[in-house]
Amino acid sequence: MNSPCYSVAMDLGVCQLRNFSISFLSSLLGTETSSVKLDNSSSGASVVAIDNKIEQAMDLVKSHLMYAVREEVEVLKEQIKELIERNSQLEQENNLLKNLASPEQLAQFQVQVQSGSPLPPSTQGAQPPAPPAQLAAQNSGPSA
Repeated sequence: MNSPCYSVAMDLGVCQLRNFSISFLSSLLGTETSSVKLDNSSSGASVVAIDNKIEQAMDLVKSHLMYAVREEVEVLKEQIKELIERNSQLEQENNLLKNLASPEQLAQFQVQVQSGSPLPPSTQGAQPPAPPAQLAAQNSGPSA
């Protein structure tokens, strides 16, 4: 667009932004850029109006981003809460299993952890250990 910027105080960047805004709006409206004209006598007011529209658009984008970030923060807080609960549950299960294991089993486990080796052949074919709830029930006996 070849419309000159007549305002002395208007710098080149504002003039280019004004021309870009007119071109952009024209392309959105599907009109010729020559049909979208600003009155040069009120070019200062037009620039202010365009600046206001740009500021409103940026505020809208900011509010949408803030809303999306708040939603994501809530989702992440919920995930953290669930992970903390799961971690606590696993720690309790681990402590229970440590209490139920014999000293020989604990020593063997420590050796395996330090060496990074898999389970020994003698325990690979054995039945998997009972869940902690079953072990606790078996060891507690009758309560009468």
